[in-house]
Amino acid sequence: VRMKHLPSGISVKCSQERSQSMNKQLALKRLKAQLLAIAQEQRLASVAAVRGDVVEASWGAQIRNYVMQPYKLVKDARSGWETSDVDGVLDGGSALEEFVGAWLR
Repeated sequence: VRMKHLPSGISVKCSQERSQSMNKQLALKRLKAQLLAIAQEQRLASVAAVRGDVVEASWGAQIRNYVMQPYKLVKDARSGWETSDVDGVLDGGSALEEFVGAWLR
């Protein structure tokens, strides 16, 4: 028995059993399994497209380094900009805006 899914063009052939009705049922199961696998791949691709690149949050992958002791320093790893005004950055004041501005340049 040969079955073809017209919208996708997938065809399945089955000749395991002696009866045509059993072969038809097996071919239909195989066709459904293939269509389900294709739908699942498409769904995973769309989720991956929405999700974007996955970045592992490990040591050395941070955006900013905060050093409080023995000296005070905040360094932006993306732009290379650094300041000694740790309290201003942590409070979200103008020092943080300078970091953002340095990254946008």
